[in-house]
Amino acid sequence: MEDLPNMRLTTQRQIILEELGKVTSHPTANEVYDMVRKRLPRIGLGTVYRNLELMAESGIILKLEVGGTQKRFDATVTPHYHIRCSSCGKVDDIDLEVQQEINEAAAKTCNYKILGHHIEFSGICSECLEKNGEQLLN
Repeated sequence: MEDLPNMRLTTQRQIILEELGKVTSHPTANEVYDMVRKRLPRIGLGTVYRNLELMAESGIILKLEVGGTQKRFDATVTPHYHIRCSSCGKVDDIDLEVQQEINEAAAKTCNYKILGHHIEFSGICSECLEKNGEQLLN
């Protein structure tokens, strides 16, 4: 078992990372806990939550605090955008190239060194549309 940057890779952390890496959604701590508990039945929610927070602080995973909803976690740490369903709260990646020129434009308007940006799109997912008898426009 190989250590992570700035932290030891415990069995619990390894399993949390493996389970988080299996999903394309961006689960909450409770959802990660439910996934991990299948492999580690004695693990506590607090342990999962603390490890998720530590791994996010270390940059191993992303912690998403989107739209005032529960924190969600993402195994993909490279810059990318997200879309949140306004109906059910689900968060997905959106396949759109990160627009670096936004950083440059912002830097020209303020006295800050711009480190990056986060854009969250909102919409209604296909599952929620289907429940309401609607269809996607594209």
